[in-house]
Amino acid sequence: MAEWDGPIEKIDDYRWRVPRSYRHGMNADGVLYASEKLVRDIRKDQALEQMANVATLPGLVGCSMSMPDTHWGYGFPIGGVAAFDMEEGVISPGGVGYDINCGVRLIRTDLQVNEVLPRIEPLVDELFRLIPSGMGSKSAVVKVSEAELDEVVTKGAQWAVGRGFGTREDLEHTEERGRVEGADPTQISPRARQRGLPQIASLGAGNHFIEVQVVEEIFDPAVAQTLGILDVGQVTVMVHTGSRGLGYQVCDDSLENMQRAAVKYGIQLADRQLACAPIPSDEAQSYLGAMRCAVNYAFANRQVITYAMRQAFENIFGQGWEKLGLQLVYDVAHNIAKIEEHEHNGQMKKLCVHRKGATRAFPPGHPQLPDDYREIGQPVLVPGDMGTCSYVLVGTETAMRETWGSTCHGAGRVMSRNQALKRIRGDELLQQLRAEGIVVRAESKKTVAEEAPFAYKDVGEVVDSCQGAGISKKVAKMRPIGVVKG
Repeated sequence: MAEWDGPIEKIDDYRWRVPRSYRHGMNADGVLYASEKLVRDIRKDQALEQMANVATLPGLVGCSMSMPDTHWGYGFPIGGVAAFDMEEGVISPGGVGYDINCGVRLIRTDLQVNEVLPRIEPLVDELFRLIPSGMGSKSAVVKVSEAELDEVVTKGAQWAVGRGFGTREDLEHTEERGRVEGADPTQISPRARQRGLPQIASLGAGNHFIEVQVVEEIFDPAVAQTLGILDVGQVTVMVHTGSRGLGYQVCDDSLENMQRAAVKYGIQLADRQLACAPIPSDEAQSYLGAMRCAVNYAFANRQVITYAMRQAFENIFGQGWEKLGLQLVYDVAHNIAKIEEHEHNGQMKKLCVHRKGATRAFPPGHPQLPDDYREIGQPVLVPGDMGTCSYVLVGTETAMRETWGSTCHGAGRVMSRNQALKRIRGDELLQQLRAEGIVVRAESKKTVAEEAPFAYKDVGEVVDSCQGAGISKKVAKMRPIGVVKG
């Protein structure tokens, strides 16, 4: 893909502008949050062109934005954030992505690294056994009937807890308490249902993973303490996955309808991948009903995976998960469109906020936060990839003012999967990671190579950019010791 050569103006050390004058039809500037070093990486593909394209959509409120982990995606750039007026604006499946409610959850433990390292191989093996991974993987711990699927997609993680796969405390520490309202099972196709039925409690492929991690550094001890992250050497577990085949099919099914809708409503598209419909329209409401089903499916998926993960720890350590301290810190989505209330031009206004490869980052005091986190702000979970560290951050008032309460979601690719495959073989990378003390189990060595750490931006630089811009604040850093990959 050609390097982007359009104009970009420096606002300050962590903010950059693609001016509205760059191209005909832009309704606002594009604003990128990134360090100068990351801007050089970001210009290697067409993510900034896509950010400019988003600025041409009708009803955009504020700017088209990109987070420091941004890279080229379908329609919107991955790392893109945009909000739209509820009457004049649109909703676009390209602003959510194929993996609807791909997200991350973090589980803390009372275990220390010296207790886990002697058992890391059997622990990773047990996680790999209980939580299927890879393309088309199917659940090993739960079977869902056709009738029950309607409950899954309308109740989300609340369905899982009702089935005994978690606790009420898990729900309190999940975005939206694990369930969004307005899911409409009649809007998901038979093919989406067929794909979703067997896949709850499975990881899938690509960049999805389960990581056993060790806390390496704590930046804000008081906030970390509130989250249950108590000291360096403590073991945590991170889960990264989404709505599997059901979410992919919901997106795929919607695109043809949205293409027709754009023509029907006279919307001029800078890129056909930005296919969209006015929010009040039947087409948009149909997509919202289906998308929310996929959102709830993903919340349920991560909750049942947590149940299986707790089982794995119990089997290896011979104690109940409660005694081991396996408590959910937080679960947050990073591919979603949500109706939220935000202040704009001095007035509170309902907006449709698209976050694609971007994480909600609400500030201290926000009413949607759990009671025990109300004073510190919303936890933000930023995964690295296999050989790199992951981070916990919290949301800020600056994010609420500037980015609709949004921040980064990960490292963000800087190299395509094909480029990565040309650089290294999967078995070679597995050996390198083992030499670094990281045990990896994967369904496919090809996927391992595609997800090589060098294929991603520097995640430390990404989170430093978010902190430098003030749109989130660093709390803790973890490094992997055991990984299950697709």
